[in-house]
Amino acid sequence: MTLAVGIIGLPNVGKTTLFNALTRAGA
Repeated sequence: MTLAVGIIGLPNVGKTTLFNALTRAGA
């Protein structure tokens, strides 16, 4: 849930960076 909230709260650029980190950590 925290991840989703962070993605929604962060801007487009921040979303990409967060998504990248999430994918990297998840992968």
